[in-house]
Amino acid sequence: MSVTDPSAPDPAPARRRPRPVVRLLLVGLLAGAVWLAISVGQALLAPGTDSTAARLAGWARGHGLGVVVLSLEKLQYHLHPPAVGGAPPPSVLKVLPTGGHSHVPGLRPFARPALPGEGDWRTLVRVHGRPAVRAAYLRPDSRHTSYLTGVAWMDPRLLSFALHPGYQEPGGTWPVPDWVAPADRRGLAATWNGGFRLADAHGGFYLDGRTAGTLVDGAASEVFYRDGSMAIGSWNHEVTMTPDVVGVRQNLGLLIDHATIAPNIDASHLFDWGLTLGGAYYIFRSGVGVTRQGDLVYASGDALSVADLAHILRRAGCVRAMELDINPAWISFMSYQRAGNPAQPQPVSLLPDYQRPANRYYTHTSRDFVAVHVR
Repeated sequence: MSVTDPSAPDPAPARRRPRPVVRLLLVGLLAGAVWLAISVGQALLAPGTDSTAARLAGWARGHGLGVVVLSLEKLQYHLHPPAVGGAPPPSVLKVLPTGGHSHVPGLRPFARPALPGEGDWRTLVRVHGRPAVRAAYLRPDSRHTSYLTGVAWMDPRLLSFALHPGYQEPGGTWPVPDWVAPADRRGLAATWNGGFRLADAHGGFYLDGRTAGTLVDGAASEVFYRDGSMAIGSWNHEVTMTPDVVGVRQNLGLLIDHATIAPNIDASHLFDWGLTLGGAYYIFRSGVGVTRQGDLVYASGDALSVADLAHILRRAGCVRAMELDINPAWISFMSYQRAGNPAQPQPVSLLPDYQRPANRYYTHTSRDFVAVHVR
């Protein structure tokens, strides 16, 4: 019979194996972390010039976290509201014409006294010696006087317009490239941003016989025709599907119709003028319209309410107009200077304070856009 030594140490307890439920939980957490890292990594490493913040916000919205993004954007707005009073900084004032103004009457400024050159047109692109793209700048209202809104006028008799998809919006495979490829840059005159994500646009996207989303009756629509012309109107009212239509981009409702600003222009409901921030917020906005003569007008700038944007487009002569994107990460309008190398024209931003680089559409882009070429 053996006797146990009372001074001997206790034997080491047997190591318990994790319970099956715990193992499954650990495996699930690890798999989730791997998926998250891959998914976010793909968003961050995708082609294009999207900023890190824009990529993360886009990823979040695409994965059911739009409410979180909305809350952060509202917090950012309330912590850093647009400045009231003051004058635009010298870096912004450089865009104002300083001489040799166009013979075309300028836009009457909203703020007084007017800045030198405010509202005057300057020619950005000429075709056969005639102005094809002009720009004018004016402050958005009498309160936010340190900001300038850029307004671009385009002559459809000298220019043609084409809709391009983005590789994320609307996504998928299309016969039209998601950038202005080198072979298509000769004769490029201008480009501008598209509208909201289709999930928020209350409308669809149509290109070369294929539709993403659904074309909605009554939705504000950019419509592109086989001959390179373009129209803006309410779907199935002023514009509709015909054999000559090659592209349609819808976004919300019309800001202006029959030269009259929408009666709900001051609505604060998020679904009227933007899920991100409502119409009463003074933020970066963009829009496009058509005049009674058929000229196209684009406008964008910071510290704009929806009403401000509508009044600016109407002051520029628009009888129909629609809002485009309102996120500063996506807004931009570029003209292209053909001097030097016509096959590789130099992009120039309409406003110096755009977040996106001027060569944005010279690489694959995540969002749809419009390209304008010389006829």
